[in-house]
Amino acid sequence: MNFRERIFKDRHEAGKRLAERLKKYSNLDDVVVLALPRGGVPVAFEVAKSIGAPLDVFITRKLRFPDEPELALGALAENGEVFLNKELVQYCPESYIEKEKEYQWEEIKRRQLAYRNGKGLPPLEGKVVILIDDGVATGATMIATIHALRASGVRRIVVAVPVAPPETAEELLRLADELIVLYTPSPFFAVGMYYSDFRQLSDAEVREYLEQARFFTEKKAHKMEVQA
Repeated sequence: MNFRERIFKDRHEAGKRLAERLKKYSNLDDVVVLALPRGGVPVAFEVAKSIGAPLDVFITRKLRFPDEPELALGALAENGEVFLNKELVQYCPESYIEKEKEYQWEEIKRRQLAYRNGKGLPPLEGKVVILIDDGVATGATMIATIHALRASGVRRIVVAVPVAPPETAEELLRLADELIVLYTPSPFFAVGMYYSDFRQLSDAEVREYLEQARFFTEKKAHKMEVQA
């Protein structure tokens, strides 16, 4: 398979292709789709719409290593769970870690306001969570989110991503109950290299996707009430 055959047109196409692999979760009351914003939202929107499940975001922020912001010291999840890279944390003063956590917590609150009018997550205990992003590289944010969801008492975690390097996929498979990855190319390039259209989304666009998904969920619930 050559490189061009691995490229997705855009996140919507990737989501539709993932949805084909997730049909067994269609129209089940205990399933919820969670996206990592911002890029995972259009992908997850297509999955949620296809299988008839509610859509929300799970906000996890990377904790940046000093002077190397692309290097993940760990991550902070919106339910308060913290994941730290044990190999890197020894090189960081506790005061820096606490300051970075405070900074990222403020960003989490800002995004909660932008996406959900400041509301927290819906109850997840006992749910089957389909966790989606537009792709993973190191997987630090996804791994932290899995740990955070475990702490929330979810029943099952299904990680679904369009593309990931083989070594990251192996790590996610170890942590999740089920993993769906459409492509695991090696060597792996940046996630955006596998999309023809990989433009950044705005907070307003994320909110619009969530509102559209809510409309589909309410429409489905009304239809079921009429049929009953």
